[in-house]
Amino acid sequence: MAKSILNPSLSSVQAVSTNSSTFTVEPLASGYGQTLGNSLRRVLLSSIEGAAITAFKIDGVSHEFTTVPGVKEDVVEIMLNLKSVIVKSFSDQPVELTLSKKGGVVTAGDIKTTSDVEIVNPEQLIATIDDPKAELNISVVVESGRGYQTIEESTSKRLHSDMIALDAVFSPVRRVRYTVEKTRVGDNVDLDKLTLTVDTDGSIDPQAAFEQAAAILVAQYQALAGQTVIANSETTPSNIGETDLLSLPVEELGLTARTTNALISNDIKTVNDLVSLTDEELADLKGFGSKAREEVKARVAELEF
Repeated sequence: MAKSILNPSLSSVQAVSTNSSTFTVEPLASGYGQTLGNSLRRVLLSSIEGAAITAFKIDGVSHEFTTVPGVKEDVVEIMLNLKSVIVKSFSDQPVELTLSKKGGVVTAGDIKTTSDVEIVNPEQLIATIDDPKAELNISVVVESGRGYQTIEESTSKRLHSDMIALDAVFSPVRRVRYTVEKTRVGDNVDLDKLTLTVDTDGSIDPQAAFEQAAAILVAQYQALAGQTVIANSETTPSNIGETDLLSLPVEELGLTARTTNALISNDIKTVNDLVSLTDEELADLKGFGSKAREEVKARVAELEF
């Protein structure tokens, strides 16, 4: 019984749509379906890092309760449209982007991005310029974070005092629902099967979000457990050979979720892939900052590679 508590298996991952997947975990000891399902749901909705627009500025506009000459939407409508722009940030720092357009429909795709930011829904409407001679110039600030940031917090963190702050929902997970059913293994019929469906906004893959949530829970429980270890496998760090270690997935290196996801997105999936990189190649990885490089170097040094 103890083994089924400690070693649940992710028996299947089924894609429901582009941004939705269903995960099945079994077998679990009786009652652990609800325990694990509720924990994963809460972490998925509150603790997965994402990005959002937290402030903006329109040339010629000093506050949100006004209109923009030649533009159909007022500033409040433009503000709401900017809040609907889904962004993906690869930077730990706020990134300022600009938009400039004369005449026609203005969408998120018109925002000039950098290597640090990606627009997930470029079709999102921002404004409509009725006057073909009118020009709309907007600056926006994209930040990374977790959970919800109030407008007061956004105001205090503004890059420029003349920018209009926005409250921001950073979480890339839109919805999580789960069910628990009974399952059996051999003669044991008193086991749980957890089925959990994750919907995201498209800035993160549902499976990546699921794995991040699990990693966050593991880190929290490890901190509480202290030095207590319950053996649940014949393979322990002391008897893993160098060949086995090279084939170890990067997810099992104990790196932060952000660094792990950056490695995976660059097709670095195993320890062997990682230690094969030169310093220059590591620095050239997309979305890989100096913090991540130092973290990886420290971990590789611990492994004596």
